[in-house]
Amino acid sequence: MTVAPKIVILDYGSGNVNSAAHALERAGASVYLSDDPAQVAAADGLVVPGVGAFAAVMEALLAKRAGAMIERRLAGGRAVLGICVGLQVMFESGDENGVVTTGLGQWPGTVTSLPASRLPHMGWSRVHAASGSRLLEGLDGERFYFVHSYGCLTDPAADLGESKLFRAPLTSWAHYGADFVAAVENGPLTATQFHPEKSGEAGSKLFTNWLATL
Repeated sequence: MTVAPKIVILDYGSGNVNSAAHALERAGASVYLSDDPAQVAAADGLVVPGVGAFAAVMEALLAKRAGAMIERRLAGGRAVLGICVGLQVMFESGDENGVVTTGLGQWPGTVTSLPASRLPHMGWSRVHAASGSRLLEGLDGERFYFVHSYGCLTDPAADLGESKLFRAPLTSWAHYGADFVAAVENGPLTATQFHPEKSGEAGSKLFTNWLATL
């Protein structure tokens, strides 16, 4: 008998948790909403959702001491998946209208406004998967649903590089005004700029791929 992986969605006030929970359940997970450090630490996977402004999300995460919870999981090789602004806050900083907010600093880079004539970027865009991606296995070139005005335009792998102990992150890309980071896979830390839970069959497959790595 297969035991469903236990997934905790971090409860810090983000507004897109119900759709993510339902999508993960359809992919075979048991899903819980919690901000309890013990439950967060014990889960097979932690999802960090995010909608709205970078600064507001960071303020809410820090109020829950979420940075320490995420660090603890990653130090133990325990999976974390960020979604939308949940990807953005993993970078060093976010620059919104000239106001720079410090992020969680898991990856180098600054989240900035997309250089597009019309914002937000809202709708379906094709994602070009990194070679060897497990998250996007079987999904290279598929369209996923985006809702954002900001993104990271630089590759975290270019600055982090690769050492004898750690592989460089795998970065997947999409385009809106310019190429921007659509997803990053970095050991136990994975994140997407797009919303898998709103991306139909492609999003369901992505969640299945992620759960298979736990």
